[in-house]
Amino acid sequence: MSDRLPSLNALRAFDETARTLSVTRAAEALHVTHGAVSRQLRQLEEQLGVTLFRRQGRGLALTQEGELLRASTSQAFERLGQACTQLRRRASEAPLVLGCPGSFLARWFIPRLDRLKAQCPELNLHLTADDEVAGRLGTDVDAVLRFAEPPWPDGVRVVELAPERMGPVLAPELLEDASPATAPAALTTLPMLHTQSRPQAWSQWFAARGLDPATMRHDQSFEHLHYMLEAALVGLGVAIAPSYLVEEDLRTGRLVAPWGFIETPARLGLWLPTGAPRRDIDRLVEWLKQELARSSG
Repeated sequence: MSDRLPSLNALRAFDETARTLSVTRAAEALHVTHGAVSRQLRQLEEQLGVTLFRRQGRGLALTQEGELLRASTSQAFERLGQACTQLRRRASEAPLVLGCPGSFLARWFIPRLDRLKAQCPELNLHLTADDEVAGRLGTDVDAVLRFAEPPWPDGVRVVELAPERMGPVLAPELLEDASPATAPAALTTLPMLHTQSRPQAWSQWFAARGLDPATMRHDQSFEHLHYMLEAALVGLGVAIAPSYLVEEDLRTGRLVAPWGFIETPARLGLWLPTGAPRRDIDRLVEWLKQELARSSG
């Protein structure tokens, strides 16, 4: 006799039939056909070399061998059920790890955390700042917010949230030095700040406004967009930035955007690993779309 265990499906069919003493009710509970349960029971008896059920009137009764097996399967499936319940509970309680660029985290997400907690109290969110976090998607992080241009790479599912709108911003006192201040060409008279994270931003804006890229100045470059915006806030020059990152500064008057924003080919998207998503992802997507719509409005 082989020591190899019978199939789990066969044992499950036996356990349910032993519990109900009815092949019909076992089939209904397992969402399979009467014939499928009968075949599983027959194969199980053949593999074990014993009879597990006997006819008793119009129903079934367990044999002595069936009683012995039933004592083991009932305990085994109960313990499996408890373990699966614990795993589901642990997964639902684990934080949703969301990665996003540091500048977006600091300037857009963190100021809205109180609102997120009030509207989604069930969402256990852990935020991590990393501009290269997409490489850890599906391992260290559950989802990633990114500004990027399609087409999207293989192996990820991208939920597009909003277009990227980019434009020049500067401290209001610096605008007074521009001549003429209201014309886009005034940029040629002011220090222009650049960031290595968005090297194409100024070129895109110049092209959209019909300006000659040859007149673009390269006064100061910063590794991160956040540093460039800090330089703009203290009046060191004109920065080029996504509207989402400067909306609070524009609202309070710390920065001004006299020449407007353009929509770039990039999209803000939520990057997810392929496969079954976490259930709390849908709630996060809904909240993000609401907040971004409010920002663009």
